[in-house]
Amino acid sequence: MNMADETGIILVAPHRFPNVNRERALAARFGREIVVAEDQASFRSRMPDAEVVMVTPYAKMSAEEFGMLQRCKAVVRYGVGYDNIDVAAANEAGVPVTIVPDTASEEVASHALAMGLSLARRIPHGQEAIRAGEWAGVIGLDTPKLSNLQVGVVGMGRIGKLVAKWWSAIGAKVHAFDPISTFSDVPAANLKQVLEESDVVSLHLPLTADTRHLISADVLGRMRRNAVIINVSRGGLIDEEALAAALRAGTIAGAGLDTFAQEPLAGGHPLRDAPNTIFTPHVAWRSTTSLDALQEQAVERARRALQGEALPDLVTG
Repeated sequence: MNMADETGIILVAPHRFPNVNRERALAARFGREIVVAEDQASFRSRMPDAEVVMVTPYAKMSAEEFGMLQRCKAVVRYGVGYDNIDVAAANEAGVPVTIVPDTASEEVASHALAMGLSLARRIPHGQEAIRAGEWAGVIGLDTPKLSNLQVGVVGMGRIGKLVAKWWSAIGAKVHAFDPISTFSDVPAANLKQVLEESDVVSLHLPLTADTRHLISADVLGRMRRNAVIINVSRGGLIDEEALAAALRAGTIAGAGLDTFAQEPLAGGHPLRDAPNTIFTPHVAWRSTTSLDALQEQAVERARRALQGEALPDLVTG
């Protein structure tokens, strides 16, 4: 239920920001208490008091949390991904969910390009060989030259379009698939073609029931043996155990991952010692400007919610 005539708190989920000074300034401006949760339990405990909930990747908003809300005007998700928010439950509770897209599209796209190019040129293979006291062997004999390299982009939103554009600009052959969006910058192909007929597969999709484990053991078995896969979107897009097995078996040539199904990556996770990989700890979005932009735009959405203004970038399902 919404109780617009009563004020509540600004509730911030557990985070890893250097500070929440902008959020505190917003609370002071509107005479609200700000509560920064330390964990999911403390986050949940203040749901009934929350007038605005600001959600990071380190907390969940399930149907249970939405059922606790009593006066919430909006849920603001830092960033573009919202797989940790039950949007159907939000709709049922009558609580709008707004995301913050496009604060780091260039950063994420360049991260994907860097990972893809490094793996396509077998740079991790070479580094591993030297560290093991070995030398060149057959490294690189299975990779096409750049002008023959077929790059498949799965998902042509803001980031996917940049990735496709940049690969094309440096001379690779690019084709792409998107289940919804239309595009004309590069040739369109169906999903099967993009996954099975590419030397580099770059994933740029949200995580949904339909896309979870899009890269399965079956798909990995049908990909080109010299192919590498890049994921800077959501870890759940890939069956990670199947990927680790394929890397060890040599049925695909490499993987570059910035996101994982569970983060941080567990110490005993099978991917940790899989060969021919580049891993980064969910930092593709980072730059000298991205964090400021992310927090500023999230705070702006919270301000709009507190003042009853229309919210941009609403998620409806």
